[in-house]
Amino acid sequence: MAVPNPNPNQPHQEEDEIDYHDDDPTLEADEAEEIIEDDGDVPMDSDDEGGEGGQDMQMEMEIHNDSVAHFDGHKDSIFCVAQHPVHRDIIATGGGDDIGYIIDVSSAAAAAAQPSEGAPVEREGLKSLFTLDGHKDSISGITFSQPKGQFIATAGLDGKLRVWQGVPDGKKWKHLAEAQEVEEINWLIPNPSPEHPNVVALGANDGSVWVYQLNTEKGNELQVLQAYYLHTESCTGGTWSPDGSLLATISEDSSLYVWDVFGDAASQGLTATTDAQTAIGLTGLDERFRVEGGLYSVGIPPSGAFVAVGGPEGQIRIVGLPRLSLTTPTSASTSSGGGGAKNKAGGGKQAAAKGGASSAGQSGQILASLQAGSDNVECLAFSSPPLTLMAAGNVDGSITLFDTAHRFAVRRRIEDAHADEDSPQAVVKIEFVKKEGAGGWLLTSVGYDGVLRRWDTRGGTAAAARGLVGEWKGHRGGGEGGGIMGFVQGNGEAVVTAGDDHVALVFKTPL
Repeated sequence: MAVPNPNPNQPHQEEDEIDYHDDDPTLEADEAEEIIEDDGDVPMDSDDEGGEGGQDMQMEMEIHNDSVAHFDGHKDSIFCVAQHPVHRDIIATGGGDDIGYIIDVSSAAAAAAQPSEGAPVEREGLKSLFTLDGHKDSISGITFSQPKGQFIATAGLDGKLRVWQGVPDGKKWKHLAEAQEVEEINWLIPNPSPEHPNVVALGANDGSVWVYQLNTEKGNELQVLQAYYLHTESCTGGTWSPDGSLLATISEDSSLYVWDVFGDAASQGLTATTDAQTAIGLTGLDERFRVEGGLYSVGIPPSGAFVAVGGPEGQIRIVGLPRLSLTTPTSASTSSGGGGAKNKAGGGKQAAAKGGASSAGQSGQILASLQAGSDNVECLAFSSPPLTLMAAGNVDGSITLFDTAHRFAVRRRIEDAHADEDSPQAVVKIEFVKKEGAGGWLLTSVGYDGVLRRWDTRGGTAAAARGLVGEWKGHRGGGEGGGIMGFVQGNGEAVVTAGDDHVALVFKTPL
């Protein structure tokens, strides 16, 4: 009996013994070594215990799905997802297929409210409102501008920044402009402050950092406000201070720079003495600050008192930030143009002379060195006031909670917060529900196990003190080419996830 060749391009070892091109391919009697009796028809890949075939295999491939709606327009991994700041049902996704989409998830609520009757039927996916095209490589970042979502911007591994302008309801868009200054863009974030509307920042693989003003002025739609070049290796992350005045960026070279983008710190005498562009500059040359292997996560709490950076082996450094007085008469008018330091210098000095609240305080000082897990610190998140919690998600699958008001004491370490049957899976993103007071202690997390989870971060809670209050499934896990790459959650009552399995899912997550 001939054995099927597992590789048609390679000959069998028995080819010398059997000539498949002979006019008479039958074997002589003395060449046969074994007679195989016919046992009747047997289903392929089956055995007495069910084996791996047939109905049992079909049952094993079924995926538990808690979502109320889905979008499956992407043909590759969805790397990033954004939410309109005013119309929360307008969602944007960007993926490895070089395409972005804008979708409306408002129909998900109606679908979830309808009771199912009879046998389950295949659910129709959400439709795209608009296609964000023009990239020649994966979209690595996507964001709506703050505070009104007037623009949407995409950043790609092709180095392009592309921008579209929308109508007030967020459902119609037109291409506005494109810029390319770098080879690859790693991340893209909006300035959160109404004082600096329609400003975005990005970091590139060459270490450079760029800040753009988006506007509708003909020929000046993408205005470069600032460009910084102090990082010597790839810029891996960035975050704005809550007041939008400072931009903190990190790099694979283990450096941290806090940029004085609009000149607020310079006008108040709070920039670094060696570089007027930076409020803080720390590198691996400082033994107290150095994290071997680079920095990959960065965050600033709502208080703006410090910046936290994370890297390999669970290492976190806490660095104090300057306290700025932003009560200058010109503070609301400098975000739309360059030369912020020049424009604000006079007003800033005048405010300081009148007793402004600006202070160097503990700016630039290393306030703490923390340990959060055993692998790379992938993400950081901070609770809303009056809570003072910082959460750190690790590639080893753990989440560590620190109390920033009590010397960063460890409140809880959730081991295997994300894991599959075989091993822990990386925590990809964490975010507290944005609510002051009740509900602000809820932390949402996603990971390579493809599961969305929510945690009660108060002490002594349910689920064996781990604080797990809910989990939602629907994505494939990392072992099956899946996992969740990001999410948005609005006020916390619904979460939209970006899947490595090419699908975006909408989950109802009642508080």
